[in-house]
Amino acid sequence: MKLIIAIVSNDDANKVSKALIKENFFVTKLATTGGFLMSGNTTFLIGTNDEKVIEIIEIIETHSKTRSKLVPNSIISEFGMFSSLPVEVKIGGATVFVLNVEQFIKI
Repeated sequence: MKLIIAIVSNDDANKVSKALIKENFFVTKLATTGGFLMSGNTTFLIGTNDEKVIEIIEIIETHSKTRSKLVPNSIISEFGMFSSLPVEVKIGGATVFVLNVEQFIKI
């Protein structure tokens, strides 16, 4: 048995959730915040058999896309804080952890 913890951008969370449910996977969604931009994320908890892990990861990968975003870039010096040109960063995508589980009980 495996526990998959997938942290997905809120922009992609509904697509990922619908795709997983369509393939009959039981999913628990948690609203989370974090990362470089402190943006909203959704964390999925998915318990599954070992042989289904690859399928779940492929579903998450298909529906989680990275994209570019311009963010303000500030420089702090002894004379104060100055704004410079925005910096382009990659956001979105997914971070997936796969953990071994001794026992999985659905009550």
